[in-house]
Amino acid sequence: MNWDQVKGKWTEMSGRVRQQWGKLTDSDVEEAKGDRDVLAGKIQNQYGVTKEEAERQIDDWLSKN
Repeated sequence: MNWDQVKGKWTEMSGRVRQQWGKLTDSDVEEAKGDRDVLAGKIQNQYGVTKEEAERQIDDWLSKN
């Protein structure tokens, strides 16, 4: 799956995002609205990781979904 598909199905995919990154609040996921950069920023803030690590986690997640 590519990011355009995730963005187009954000309502459906947001549940999977919450499963993967349990520290993200509903409002974090809502604010991302399918924007990869915003999601990476939320992961960065909640998990204390670098932007590169957040991007890597998103890539790993995408490859599994």
